[in-house]
Amino acid sequence: MSETSSAREDEAGLDDALRRLGLLDSQASACWTPLTGGVSSDIWRVDLPDRSVCVKRARAVLAVEAEWHAPVERNAFEVAWLEAARRVAPDAVPHLIGHLPDAHLFVMEYLEPSRYPLWKSELAAGQADDAFAASVGSVLGKLHAGFAGDAELAERFATDDLFHSLRIEPYLLRTAEAHPDLAPRLEWLADRTANNPRTLVHGDVSPKNLMNGPKGPVFLDAECAWYGDPAFDVAFCLTHLLLKCRWVPAQSNGYLACFDAFRLAHSGCVSWEPAEEFEARVAALLPALLLARVDGKSPVDYLKPSDRDVVRRVSRRLLSESELDLAVVRDIWLRSLIQ
Repeated sequence: MSETSSAREDEAGLDDALRRLGLLDSQASACWTPLTGGVSSDIWRVDLPDRSVCVKRARAVLAVEAEWHAPVERNAFEVAWLEAARRVAPDAVPHLIGHLPDAHLFVMEYLEPSRYPLWKSELAAGQADDAFAASVGSVLGKLHAGFAGDAELAERFATDDLFHSLRIEPYLLRTAEAHPDLAPRLEWLADRTANNPRTLVHGDVSPKNLMNGPKGPVFLDAECAWYGDPAFDVAFCLTHLLLKCRWVPAQSNGYLACFDAFRLAHSGCVSWEPAEEFEARVAALLPALLLARVDGKSPVDYLKPSDRDVVRRVSRRLLSESELDLAVVRDIWLRSLIQ
């Protein structure tokens, strides 16, 4: 079967899915336009006779260089996260339109990029808006605080195996294999992260999954949703802001201002434990995630070999420290930029 005919059959099946959800008449068809940037799911803009929507379907094999399988059932947990997040921060998530658990897909509103640009695109263009970074930290902190200590959510999102396959193994344990001398430290961080249930975690707070909307940040792609340690969310996002300093060096000061604004805004929302203890876990995890973005299963694609070497050197140094806070991490990273 040709690739073209296979794609047509797939679209026909997807049209049937929309009919099951009552979004498409039996005699009508939809126009499916693939959207770029999807690693773990197929994502389309779908033009219906009366409106445009976005359809997301989980992949069993992720589109990365390394072989990476993941349960397609994660699609249902993303839907559940969207529903939970809407109760706490209704403007921070897309509106959910329909869900077919057996097809591992859901339909949500389509957010026009001209009105909802991706934060990653803005950062890549050198637009380092620390006020927006603060709003991301504040909304994320509001979500973490709103979900903390919720026994019902803890049971609903007992997705430890899923989080292990999507985050703990590919980021921390795979990096430990690449750096055997650091394996005890990385495995200890993996174990501590995996066994510290505090609140509902998004799991992929990355600039590529955040839109800068008219009413503030909009969070996407909660496929890794898990009731666990929110330090992962904060460290994951801060990792990206540090790496952008190597991607667009001329805007390093702006990205570091975003780093500061995000962490301070989130810190103001920490109510489930002493803020100092929470920050210590974030600071310890951050260099491990930095190293994972060059030597884990999902390395970033925008760093030059020389930049990757700097990330390795700084990350390894930070991982050797017994006590860290985010100010120390930031200062050591800053020195690496000017050496």
